[in-house]
Amino acid sequence: MVRTRVLGFTILTFVCASGCGGGLSDTPESHAKEEPVVSENTATGLENLTTRELRQRLADGELSATVVVRFFLDRIAAVDDAGPRLNAIIETNPDALAIAGELDRRFANSGPVGPLHGIPVILKDNIDTGDAMETRAGSLALAGHHAGNDAFLTARLRAAGAVILAKANMSEWVNFRSNDSSSGWSSVGGQTRNPHVLDRNTCGSSSGSAVAVAAGLAPLAVGTETDGSIVCPAGVNGIVGIKPTVGTVSRTGIIPISHTQDTAGPMAKTVTGAAILLAAMVGFDEQDTGARNFPGAVNFIPNPEALDLSGIRIGVLRSFYGSGEYPAVERIYTSSIETLNSLGAEIVDPVRITSTSEMRDAEFEVMKFEFKNGIAEYLSEHNQPNNLATLADLITFNNANAATVMPIFGQNVFTESEAMAGLDDPAYQTALEGSAHLFRQMFTDTFLEHRLDVLIAPVNAPAWKTDWVHGDRFQLSSSSLAAITGNPSVVVPAGYVSSLPVNVAFIGPAFTEPELIQVAYAYEQATSALQPPRFLPTLEVER
Repeated sequence: MVRTRVLGFTILTFVCASGCGGGLSDTPESHAKEEPVVSENTATGLENLTTRELRQRLADGELSATVVVRFFLDRIAAVDDAGPRLNAIIETNPDALAIAGELDRRFANSGPVGPLHGIPVILKDNIDTGDAMETRAGSLALAGHHAGNDAFLTARLRAAGAVILAKANMSEWVNFRSNDSSSGWSSVGGQTRNPHVLDRNTCGSSSGSAVAVAAGLAPLAVGTETDGSIVCPAGVNGIVGIKPTVGTVSRTGIIPISHTQDTAGPMAKTVTGAAILLAAMVGFDEQDTGARNFPGAVNFIPNPEALDLSGIRIGVLRSFYGSGEYPAVERIYTSSIETLNSLGAEIVDPVRITSTSEMRDAEFEVMKFEFKNGIAEYLSEHNQPNNLATLADLITFNNANAATVMPIFGQNVFTESEAMAGLDDPAYQTALEGSAHLFRQMFTDTFLEHRLDVLIAPVNAPAWKTDWVHGDRFQLSSSSLAAITGNPSVVVPAGYVSSLPVNVAFIGPAFTEPELIQVAYAYEQATSALQPPRFLPTLEVER
């Protein structure tokens, strides 16, 4: 099965047929659909297996890569295209089954190719694949753009035996085109929908990656983050996400926003699954000028026997956006802290690392400076049908195609970025010192003062209703702490409010991913908070 999705988009709300659910939808005629493939395999329930379980069955020869790939292609057709119609997937890989067949032949001759042998992985639409799939950042401006080469991380995943199954929908231009954007919406893929409650938002910008994992369209997915774009969708969709230390996963071949804060990261249903994917992704890339090596050998996979957190000092962050304003989230947060205490952790409460409006403004200035420079570099290295070379070219294209590219929000962030000078402008250095440099020092001082190993913070409030008029309504967020400092964060399901997930984040200094993963794993095993989505149309009750 090959599926692509490109929209000639108009704003339309209509009543779905039975089983489609409620909320926003695309114009019906905008999808050129193929009939779902009738699978010849007898595999059932593979979407419920953990990555570890799936990997073991593949290694034991109980499942073939072909059977697994065909199962998930069929599930995409049944759940993403039909059924609730989640719009999580923009395009499936037409070569996926052929790749799986080759992996099966290699397995027969010499065993598993690598740690991800035969496991399907979905990539966000801003990550290059040197194959038949396009890389568009969700934008029609890059329609028809085929990268000449794999991104560095894509090549690592293929070498580990993964099958790149599809490209995921995303917030167009990673939510950096307009302040009024709707997370999960792109001019290529339309509006991604939350599988827990379909009229609720997915957060972004790694919306499709998170939804794909939550809905069982693939066991693993890769997202990217500049500030919150992995951790927020992971939280809102109730899965595990890891935002690594910036620079430890190569950014080469990823459409950029900010080289100071950009990173790719794994998304999975379990901490172990995310750790397995992270281990395959991490690697030093000489072409990435911000690349960083882990000091010494590192094992990301959590130890299933190490569930005692005695000796671990965990700080309870009380200075995040929306702190104390949502009683239901506070109850989940309090319960999470009690769980960690019961596991033996030493709790330090409260801990405050407070960002000011000036620091947040400086962060945004840095992003705008770096985006203008970074996108020009990316475009100059990639040939696309529209011959776009600069941010100014993108702005011109969007204006000329506003009816399809900008039907619900504009491009004020693009125009503000275009107005910025080069990276040699003193204003850029001033903004960098007032955001990343200052926040890193505050972070370090706080960890030293309280002798902390880990911080915990809530990730999200329950998802808001998707609204194309008023845009996103972010009610709670702690993502900036790890984003601006470039430090790692591991987010894990913690509870639910009216069927909507809430996650907590474990945040630490640079290169502490193994420790954070182990703490997150112990917490996950103690709480078992993950719940499968129910694809509810809405939470509203008709009167």
